Amino acid sequence: MSESSRRLDRFATTFDHEGLVANAGLILAGTLMDRLGLLGLIERWVRTGSANPGPKICTVVAAMLAGGTHIDHVEMLRAGRTGRVLGFRPMAPSTVGSFLRTFTFGHVRQLEAVLSRTLARAWQLGAGPGRAPLTVDLDSTVCEVHGKQKQGAAYGYTSVLGYHPLLAARADTGEVLGARMRKGSAGSSRGVARFADELVANLRRAGAGGPTTVRADSGFWSRKLIDRLDAHDIKWSITVTLRSSVRTAIQAISADAWADIDYTNSGHAQVAETTYATGRGKAKRTVRLVVRRTRLTDSTQQRLWPDWRHHAFITNTEHDTAAADEFHRAHAVVELAIRDLKEGTGLEHVPSGHYGANCTWLACAVLAHNIGHWTDTLAGASAATNRSRRTRLVALAAVAVNRSGTPTLRYPARWPWETQFTATLSALRALPGPSG
Repeated sequence: MSESSRRLDRFATTFDHEGLVANAGLILAGTLMDRLGLLGLIERWVRTGSANPGPKICTVVAAMLAGGTHIDHVEMLRAGRTGRVLGFRPMAPSTVGSFLRTFTFGHVRQLEAVLSRTLARAWQLGAGPGRAPLTVDLDSTVCEVHGKQKQGAAYGYTSVLGYHPLLAARADTGEVLGARMRKGSAGSSRGVARFADELVANLRRAGAGGPTTVRADSGFWSRKLIDRLDAHDIKWSITVTLRSSVRTAIQAISADAWADIDYTNSGHAQVAETTYATGRGKAKRTVRLVVRRTRLTDSTQQRLWPDWRHHAFITNTEHDTAAADEFHRAHAVVELAIRDLKEGTGLEHVPSGHYGANCTWLACAVLAHNIGHWTDTLAGASAATNRSRRTRLVALAAVAVNRSGTPTLRYPARWPWETQFTATLSALRALPGPSG
C-alpha cells in the first residue's frame, strides 16, 4: 500500500454539516430569478390545481442549472443549507413528480406564457437586442428515450425512439426563444406555421424592434411558413431540397455567373444565384434562389468525387450573393444552442412516462438554459456554455455563517473564478426588481 493510500484511508466520512451549501453558486440564479419576478409570474399564470406551483417549477429549474437530469436530482437542493441561497423552499422529488404529472396541454401553454413574459422582463433589463437586427434559427431535435411506455415517444425519421421538439434560438446569444414538445413521429415542419406566429408575437412583446430574419433548413421549406413570415414582415432564408425543378433551375445558371468564395483548405466553393418559380396559377410565385457548389481539391479524392455538389436556399434578404450564402451557413450555430440545452440544462433525459410532464420538463429546461445565458449577458461577461458556467460559478461548496449579524457564504480560498463570480453577483444585485 502506498503512502498516499494510507493517508486517504485515514479519512472518516460523515454527512452531518448543517451549515454547508452544495452548489452554492446557485445564489446567482436565485438572484436573477428574483429580479425577473419568476415566482410571481408562475403563481399568476400556472393553474394546474396544485398548490404553490412557483416553488415547484423553480425547484426543477434550479436543479437543472446545478446539473440535474432526473426528477430525483432535485433532492440535492435540500441538502444542508442549499435552499437558503435560492429564495424559495426546494420541494421534494415526490412532490415535484406528482406536480409535473398534473400538466395537460393547456397547463403547458400557461407555462409557455410565463416563459414569454420572463423573456420580456430579461430583455427589458438589458439582455435584449433592442432595435438591432435579430436573427432567429428554427430547428428541431430528437430527444432519445429508452422506455417504450412513455406517452408520445415514437420512431421518427432518424429511427430513434424519442420525442421531436421544435425550437427557435437567437443566433448571437444562444437563447432559446421558443420550444414546443412534439411526438417522436412528428415531421420536422409539423406545427411550424403556428409556432412562427407565436414566436413573432413573443419577440415583439419582449421589445424586439429591429429587423428580424428567420433561418431554417430544408425540413421547414413550405409555402405556408413563408406566407406567415411575409405576413409578419419577417425576412427569411430557408434551405431547399434538390428536387428536379430546383436542379433544372441550377443547371440553367451560366458558367460565368459562378464566383469563388473562401472555403476550407481541402475544398473549392463557388456561389451564384437565380430565380425559382413555385406554385401554379394565382398561387405562383418567383423567389430568389442562391446556390453554393463545392468540390474537393485533393487529386486523389477528386477521382472519387469529381462532380460539383450543390446546396441551395431561397431568401428574401437584401444581402449580395456571397454575403447571403455566408449568412445562411451561419445557421449551423443553432446546433450549439441545442447541444447546450441538452448537455447543459437537463434535456439529455426526458424523465416521465406522462407526456404533459415531459412537455413541462422541456419548458423548465428552456427556462434554465436562458437564465444561464442571461446571467452572462446582464453581468457583461463573455458568453459561456451552461456546462462551463456550472463548473466555474455554480458547482462550488460554501459554508453559511453569521459574521457580526451578516449572513455570509464562505467559499473555497483561491477559487480560480472568484473575480468573475463576485462581479456577476454584484451586477445581478444591481438590477431592479419586478416593480422597479
